[in-house]
Amino acid sequence: MKFIIKLFPEITIKSAPVRKRFIKMLRKNIRSIVRRVDEDIDVSGVWDHIEVTTSREDDILTAQVGDLLSHIPGIAYWLQVASYPLVNMDDILAKALAAHSEALVGKTFCVRCNRTGNHDFQSIDVERFVGGGLNQQTEARGVSLQQPEVMVRIDIRHDRYFMTQKRGEGLGGYPLGSQEPVLSLISGGFDSTVSSFLTMKRGIRTHFCFFNLGGHAHELAVKEVAFYLWNRFGSSHRVKFVTVPFEGVVEEILTRVDNAQMGVILKRMMLRAASKVAEEMQMAALVTGEAIGQVSSQTLPNLAVIDSVTDALVLRPLITMDKQAIIDTAVAIGTEEFVRNIPEYCAVISRNPTTRAKEEKVTAEEERFNFAVLDQAIAERRMVSIHDIIADDLTRTEVEVVHEVPAGDVIVDIRHPTEEEIKPFKMPGREVVTIPFYQLRTRFPELDKRRQYLLYCDRGVMSQLHAMHLREEGHENVGVYSPEAQ
Repeated sequence: MKFIIKLFPEITIKSAPVRKRFIKMLRKNIRSIVRRVDEDIDVSGVWDHIEVTTSREDDILTAQVGDLLSHIPGIAYWLQVASYPLVNMDDILAKALAAHSEALVGKTFCVRCNRTGNHDFQSIDVERFVGGGLNQQTEARGVSLQQPEVMVRIDIRHDRYFMTQKRGEGLGGYPLGSQEPVLSLISGGFDSTVSSFLTMKRGIRTHFCFFNLGGHAHELAVKEVAFYLWNRFGSSHRVKFVTVPFEGVVEEILTRVDNAQMGVILKRMMLRAASKVAEEMQMAALVTGEAIGQVSSQTLPNLAVIDSVTDALVLRPLITMDKQAIIDTAVAIGTEEFVRNIPEYCAVISRNPTTRAKEEKVTAEEERFNFAVLDQAIAERRMVSIHDIIADDLTRTEVEVVHEVPAGDVIVDIRHPTEEEIKPFKMPGREVVTIPFYQLRTRFPELDKRRQYLLYCDRGVMSQLHAMHLREEGHENVGVYSPEAQ
């Protein structure tokens, strides 16, 4: 099966050298990601589009490739096309009927033909013949040349023609890795996950920095959503997940700092620590999820005072977005139901927080703070590669991984609904239930506690992370099923 990849429009207006570099990078990213499902995928690029050809004709593989292409930054949209030898117009109409009859029911449509080569007909002849046939032989509502609901595309190249069978929307943005890397401060909530996604979409290789305020369970929950973001939108490039233990810093603030200044000072401490980590990782910018005026610490005066502690560029992709727009984005990228179950460990809540912080007053309060505590937190940070994210936790929480399912055990398919729909998991003789990963925390306690449950996902990482999380919460009857050693 062939896919035609159309570039994000902003790429096409770049200078020739930049455009060439972006297209080369996008080809590489596509090849890296789609090889998960097809080792022999062929990816070739030209000036205005990229062609992806699968190694075999297979409905499941075709659906998997389409799903992956929809989540790769730099793609405006993709077209799934079939190639046929050019025989005559009757053959083109027959293929168009097979491909579009169902989609045309009750819809207006038009036919667009592009033609390259010497033929005894014009493109408009094809459009009229195929359009008339579709109008008469399907349940279409009629032809609309100006605003059709369905576009039937035919591309004739010399002695072959290509029939578009399906169109899928892409993310847009720039190819990942086309911009300099950044360190994103991620808490697991709506704001930080959406801001991380937006930088990834813009082509920025986004590493994660987590300030642990809520213990190991909180860290596991944030690792789960960070891995999901990377795996879904950025797995063409490897990134780091950094954990900074901040419980001591919070205790120091609560003990020594004036109540009204606590929120601002906590953010300043986070920026100081993140700047140090970013400097050592050779990154010039930080990313946060703040939106202007959303909470007391996010007023313009407060943000100015917070930023004054670092020379690093602080990017705020959400700065003018309202909360509903942020939540809508979380829904669109598949994190909303997951992240809303992660508690907000803000840890420092002022009764009367300042909204107009003064540098001199905040600095005076910080003179009471023992900065050795902050230095210790930075020194004790842990850094792991995102693709090896479970290795950091296996020593603390033992999870059984089995490659054969014992009789009586239940397999829990935790994959995203899109993945599960494309390739349902079945095992004859064993019970399989479907619970998306983002519903596990609420639905797992409802299951029969007398039975053993084995979590399953394609790559085995999310299943191990979620099994560890459930065991942390006291569920002993959970393990992991991996068809083969990961």
